[in-house]
Amino acid sequence: MAHAIVNPDGLHDPTPFGYSHTATVPAGTELVLVAGQYGSDPDGAVVSADFGEQVERTFHNIGVALAAHGLDLGHVVRLRTYVVNHDVTRLGPIAAAVQKHWGGRPPTQTLIGVAALATPDMLFEVEAVAARP
Repeated sequence: MAHAIVNPDGLHDPTPFGYSHTATVPAGTELVLVAGQYGSDPDGAVVSADFGEQVERTFHNIGVALAAHGLDLGHVVRLRTYVVNHDVTRLGPIAAAVQKHWGGRPPTQTLIGVAALATPDMLFEVEAVAARP
């Protein structure tokens, strides 16, 4: 891996919540920026009205985008997550999906609650930054 994930002593363990506190990327590492992905099928239609299904499909789509660059989810160092009408019940599906895809080494992540996204049926969107070793 080209990057290091660090959760410093003195800060709470964020991994059960689906993120890490810090990441470092060595100088000269190529970064791949992934625009906001959502729970869409290949035609752009939202796959389900279910929040958890949108979360899972969103991470699948990020994986597809990264594969076009010869990378996978393990290369992700940063997520920026947008959640429509966020409340604490939405944390469970997000954390479960992050733990499924990254295990005990999740990327850094910021969650932002928003009133709406690009279309009314979108409930979840994620931007990603990956580091090519």
